[in-house]
Amino acid sequence: MAKLEDATFGAGCFWGVEDAFMGIKGVKETETGFMGGKTKNPTYEEVCTDKTGHAEVVHLKFDLDKVGYEKLLSVFWGIHDPTQMNRQGPDFGSQYRSIIFYYNEKQKELAEKSKEEIQKSGKYDKPIATEIIPATEFYRAEEHHQKYHKKHGMSKC
Repeated sequence: MAKLEDATFGAGCFWGVEDAFMGIKGVKETETGFMGGKTKNPTYEEVCTDKTGHAEVVHLKFDLDKVGYEKLLSVFWGIHDPTQMNRQGPDFGSQYRSIIFYYNEKQKELAEKSKEEIQKSGKYDKPIATEIIPATEFYRAEEHHQKYHKKHGMSKC
């Protein structure tokens, strides 16, 4: 029986973030959605107003026996510029912020350690803006936002 854990990451537009995690061996489920805001059951349109406080995120279920949380963190750091505050590429607003939501103390510890390591690595000459906070309620995005690139035959945003 697989031991599944949750992980949630925000790194810009959730379509591309979902793509990055879908192909990882041990990631059993991905869902796009919203986390970290104040509005209950927000819609995509509401989140896009930048008034709900939510980040666009990808929620994962992963098999800890097949993929470590450290690998997921490595993918997260590699798919976006964590020095940008409230934006990624052409997308801007707090919903596109760089954020890691943790589900237990081990994830928190590993996320903070990885953030410190990436900052010290010299890869970026600006401070890492990524937030690391406890997971809150996840709100699944509308169905047409799930596996978006796959459904539309696209390789990226």
